[in-house]
Amino acid sequence: MGFRCGIVGLPNVGKSTLFNALTETAAAQAANYPFCTIEPNVGNVAVPDERLYKLADIAKSAKVIETQLGFVDIAGLVRGASKGEGLGNQFLGNIREVDAIVHVLRCFENGDVTHVEGKVDPVADAETVETELMLADLESLEKRVPNLQKKGQSGDKEAKAAAVVLGRALDLLRDGRPARLVERKDPEEERLFAQAQLLTAKPVLYVCNVGESEAAEGNEHSAHVFAKAAAEGAEAVVVSAAIEAEIATMPAEDRGEFLAELGLTETGLARVIRAGYKLLHLLTFFTVGPKEARAWTVEVGAKAPQAAGQIHSDFERGFIRAETIAYDDYIKFGGETGARDAGKLRQEGKEYVVQDGDVMLFRFNV
Repeated sequence: MGFRCGIVGLPNVGKSTLFNALTETAAAQAANYPFCTIEPNVGNVAVPDERLYKLADIAKSAKVIETQLGFVDIAGLVRGASKGEGLGNQFLGNIREVDAIVHVLRCFENGDVTHVEGKVDPVADAETVETELMLADLESLEKRVPNLQKKGQSGDKEAKAAAVVLGRALDLLRDGRPARLVERKDPEEERLFAQAQLLTAKPVLYVCNVGESEAAEGNEHSAHVFAKAAAEGAEAVVVSAAIEAEIATMPAEDRGEFLAELGLTETGLARVIRAGYKLLHLLTFFTVGPKEARAWTVEVGAKAPQAAGQIHSDFERGFIRAETIAYDDYIKFGGETGARDAGKLRQEGKEYVVQDGDVMLFRFNV
């Protein structure tokens, strides 16, 4: 499953530099002027997980396959984008297709890099972009809700229900608050709300792009962003796009020493992934054997058949049971045979809720 993040922000905040570094490509042109990204660039990144490599080592797997994280580098938004300013609504449409918004904010001072608003103020930048997204949602719902209400009055029950939950979202937007804060009273309202694909319904991860010397602890600008994220129930991380760009060009064996010299224990990519998983309520399970060890992603709360379905729809449709070993037990007892002998291999049925790190083998019959 993985997830797909849209990287947004004002021009010249380091979006494309970060995208290039995260995907270890030069697919997105990074230049010091607005709108250097004309088409959204898409890159898939292997999600690093030390657990996977340890499992593969024990099982002597011939191949290791990480789960994938997708990044979409979306061109810089500017004030008035919802009305077509800059490159306008073309890019708002790209945001509708992602699972979460990675909002890159400039938290560094550099007179050589132009700021589109003339000053460094990441909280104001975040509000500028969010305002444009809210205005786009507001325009959409002011047309959509009356139409749904009319259909509801004609006896369309689904339209009537949609008008209620989207009407709440419209009230929030008119009050200057994002649609993701709307109350959803039951799973049906959640479904109808999700179908609307509102821009401000997307969960948000703020990425504070700081200078190299501030990558470990952040700075005053990033502290303000973290306070904003905490107040909204969003996530925030500190990253130096310049450092990430440098790491991307290094041999893997040199990266640890380079990070240590900077007072860092992990890459910005690792922090972004961890925060993204938390934001989207995701977890990882594994399948392990002599041919391959592989990581898979499901939502927290997913049951065994749903996890099986990530591998193949036939596995979910014909699900019988899941032979399951907790990661710690697999490591402790030296693999499947040792875990089985120790009584740590469990036979789980359709109602089993998958746990992070589970090593699973699915039995099915189609």
